[in-house]
Amino acid sequence: MSRTSFAERFRAVAAMPPLTYLGRWRMMLAQRALRDGDSGVRALAIELGYGSESAFSTAFKREVGVSPLRYRRQARAGASGTPQVH
Repeated sequence: MSRTSFAERFRAVAAMPPLTYLGRWRMMLAQRALRDGDSGVRALAIELGYGSESAFSTAFKREVGVSPLRYRRQARAGASGTPQVH
């Protein structure tokens, strides 16, 4: 199957292009790791395939709306009943 055919078929089935899906999947994994794990942002960036902590942080903020560290603080504060920072 050609790259174009794959992309068209993927978009038809998933309702989004393959790279958009991949980016969202990576951010879902990142959110879970930040909420539930203890990995540092740099280690998480490498684990998820980003070339640098900065590239990961930029992508995370673009997709989620806050930096990875702020997300971690908010997620953990919310889990303990403390109001979240907006």
